[in-house]
Amino acid sequence: MPRREPLEDPRTASRDALELFIGSADPQILIAALENPALHESLLCRLLERKDAPAELLRRVAQRAEWIRSYPVKLRLARHPHAPRLIALACVRQLFLFDLARVSLLPSALAEVRRVAEDLVLNRLAQLPVGQKITLAKQGPPRVAAALLAEGLPSTLAHVLENAHLNEAQITRVLARADLSARVVNAIARHPKWSSSPHVRIALLRHPLTPLARIMAFLPDIALADLRDIMELTTVRPDLRLYLAHEVARRTGKRPPAVES
Repeated sequence: MPRREPLEDPRTASRDALELFIGSADPQILIAALENPALHESLLCRLLERKDAPAELLRRVAQRAEWIRSYPVKLRLARHPHAPRLIALACVRQLFLFDLARVSLLPSALAEVRRVAEDLVLNRLAQLPVGQKITLAKQGPPRVAAALLAEGLPSTLAHVLENAHLNEAQITRVLARADLSARVVNAIARHPKWSSSPHVRIALLRHPLTPLARIMAFLPDIALADLRDIMELTTVRPDLRLYLAHEVARRTGKRPPAVES
């Protein structure tokens, strides 16, 4: 049976009764409970944890100066799926670094809020101490992980390649950068997961710093059409172009090109 609510007015109910009202399915009861002087911060935060809390309730919370000054309240408003857009954006800009990283990964948060949260982390990245970078390398959102990968610090490189949020698209974007260090390219080329990805392998083939030994390991698995496309690139280094030509010839039964003396 559903829990019965007390018969009191939620605006004047006792603290014990107010806790029952906070669990109400009626949005008008929840909004009325905001007017109760017994509503303390921990109870308010419990209310803001409800994913079904209506936008009007969240708007009223944000309008109360004594509540909106509270960091736990700001955090919950920033990440709430029903938070009015401008309120959520204002709150997210006041969050601490790792809360920003967590909000950026919340599927329930507004998409724009997640994007802004990730942007704010990216903007701070260059000034962060190594310890915080290591934490973000392990758990940070995709674009933050990609930025740390491109940075290529020895202390973060192994961690970021194991980041569960790093994806194939971000890896290939990093490999498209002209300023990438050989350390990063080599780490990707030797990583068991990423060096097995077809799209990452194509990106590695295109990059001039990829070790030839690693390319030879997966060259037989590259589609013939992709090999031909890569051969047309003016940026392909001569030694790799020759190997590509021999691989194409092998598959098509044609005579391999002569090696220039």
